[in-house]
Amino acid sequence: MVRYWPVRNARKIVAVLLASTGLGASLARAGDESSVSAMHHARWSDTVTRSSAEYSMPKVRVKRTDGNSVWLSDEIDDGRAVVLNFIYTTCTTICPLTSQTFADLQDRLGMRQTQVHLVSISIDPEEDTPERLDSYARRFDAGPEWQLYTGSMEASLKIQRSFQVDRGNKMLHAPTTLVRTAPGRPWIRFDGFVTAKEILLELQKDAALR
Repeated sequence: MVRYWPVRNARKIVAVLLASTGLGASLARAGDESSVSAMHHARWSDTVTRSSAEYSMPKVRVKRTDGNSVWLSDEIDDGRAVVLNFIYTTCTTICPLTSQTFADLQDRLGMRQTQVHLVSISIDPEEDTPERLDSYARRFDAGPEWQLYTGSMEASLKIQRSFQVDRGNKMLHAPTTLVRTAPGRPWIRFDGFVTAKEILLELQKDAALR
């Protein structure tokens, strides 16, 4: 099943300005990476797509912001509902928006935060050390239930490919958020800028939140 939602007007403005002024094409010709990233952000400003999917978790070790090395499968299959996304700390377009959505979700969960594991996985592990991820997490007031992970590039690619988000270049990554209400349940995949309210509504299904 696929469902479409309108997004906030502010996120449409980027696409409209780039398209109407021709700025996007000129910036792309200039080869400026941040501009290319902004253009890619604009591609995802129009709709959110919801779908259900089954994914096979790779057996890989990752590092948390506390420096501990852990099995990602153990972290995700800890009995709680999971909300998962992919970020990198030097991103200036998509990642700040999706991370702010996680911060908003924390606030909406309130006392129920312990029932949901928020997971952010770096797609740029060569730059994103546990220390850098910890600094990034503090920018968004990440609580103890929101864990950020890094590791080797091999591990990161295995994870990205398992969740079908690998685009071959971090500058071309997409705003994808994955929700699973309980271990063994299908993943709900949102492609686009899903809101905290929409994620919360998803979590409230199947009695994932009490």
